[in-house]
Amino acid sequence: MTYRSQAASRQRHLCEHRSQPLLPRPLFLRRLLLHTGAALLVAAVSLGIGVLGYRLIENLAWIDALLNASMILGGMGQIDRLQTEAGKLFASAYALFSGGVFLVVAGILVAPVAHRILHGLHLEEPEDT
Repeated sequence: MTYRSQAASRQRHLCEHRSQPLLPRPLFLRRLLLHTGAALLVAAVSLGIGVLGYRLIENLAWIDALLNASMILGGMGQIDRLQTEAGKLFASAYALFSGGVFLVVAGILVAPVAHRILHGLHLEEPEDT
């Protein structure tokens, strides 16, 4: 199998098959960069949801909404005292949502490294004929 067809196969499956060689370092670093970008995008969208929620539901100033959303998304907790029941329900749901986002972002960041390690351990030996 040529390297070009291997690259095309990788694009369909995102990662190389165990019968394919380990991805060269520059392409692996590119994969890491793409996964980091995806993780940052997920975090940014999640932060935006929190900011909009605090702004629209609790009527907080933009900077206060950003602070509260950042603190909950980061796992630290609420800063401002919430005044409405809707705000308290939103904060509760957003905190649970943030826990899931943390797991998703961690998975996105760890996946290429874990795959490379496991792929290196399971490379098929060339058969002597």
